[in-house]
Amino acid sequence: MGTMIDLPEHDLTAYRADPSGTPRGAVVVIQEIWGLADHIKDVTDRVAAQGYVAVAPDLLGHVGLTPEVGARIFELMFSASEEDRLAAQPQMRAATTPARQPEFATWAVPALRAVVDALVDEPGVDGRVGVVGFCFGGTYAFALAAADPRLRAAVPFYGHFPENADPATIGCPVLAFYGEDDHGITDGVPELESRMEQAGVDFTARVYHGVGHAFFNDTSPSKYNAEVAADAWDRTLAFFDENLPS
Repeated sequence: MGTMIDLPEHDLTAYRADPSGTPRGAVVVIQEIWGLADHIKDVTDRVAAQGYVAVAPDLLGHVGLTPEVGARIFELMFSASEEDRLAAQPQMRAATTPARQPEFATWAVPALRAVVDALVDEPGVDGRVGVVGFCFGGTYAFALAAADPRLRAAVPFYGHFPENADPATIGCPVLAFYGEDDHGITDGVPELESRMEQAGVDFTARVYHGVGHAFFNDTSPSKYNAEVAADAWDRTLAFFDENLPS
């Protein structure tokens, strides 16, 4: 459904999918750590099928973590061979280290804001822009919500709240999804809820029992949970419908 586009001012490419009729808003889709993989393109297409202009920026391509690199590491990490899984660990560290440096975030957040710049005044969008992100993208969905007051809805899936972000600068409702068994992230949810409440943010955290990280990724059989993913997707669409009204 979609096509790749260029945002040259930020040395950025993106996958864009357009609805068949008049847009009812726009949604920025932020990738997992595997790069701009086919799964994220599929999610972007699914968002567009609901009537939104959907754009998935290739943030990680900026530091060389292409879909091909991500796919190779993904295959090794989830291989039946212990030798392959062990070999994946140093490759994963090498591929993701650049994206974990402070200077990457210094570039990435303005790049995401440039995506909003490109969308916000488009005919049919009329300022109605939201964001959804997964894992790495969940963290950056929080970051964009904290950095851009034009956002009207944010949906982070199993993302950390960025250390240098301030909940008080979030001006839109946030619906966050977590897996109960994803302890490295989910154990921090009560503290985050408290911080959001103190900051006056309309924040809802939904923790699904019996699932862990990446429960929405249907290309990862060991992580994916169809029932939970369907429920989270329905809630995501309802949230956008409520906060990006036609």
